[in-house]
Amino acid sequence: MQDQINENLKKIETWKRIIFMVIYAAIDSLVKLLLWLVILLQVGSVLLTGACNPNILNFGRSLSIYHYHILLFLTFNTDKLPFPFADWNDTANLELPHKP
Repeated sequence: MQDQINENLKKIETWKRIIFMVIYAAIDSLVKLLLWLVILLQVGSVLLTGACNPNILNFGRSLSIYHYHILLFLTFNTDKLPFPFADWNDTANLELPHKP
């Protein structure tokens, strides 16, 4: 068992993924902040005009999909790197691994 652990610790692919995960965890924090800004802007739009702003609506949808893509990567549900290493909102084509 110790040999298997040592082999796992030596895998470059795992360490590269961990580095990307740290980067995307930081990006995810910024995305969450932006999502709250979108929420507040949309609430303000509804309060002032009585309707949702379509530009904010589209941006919120796009940002939500990107957030979902990051979470899939961080939780090991996909190996595909999110934007900027893939197209923006390329989540629809993600192949999720089959559960055991």
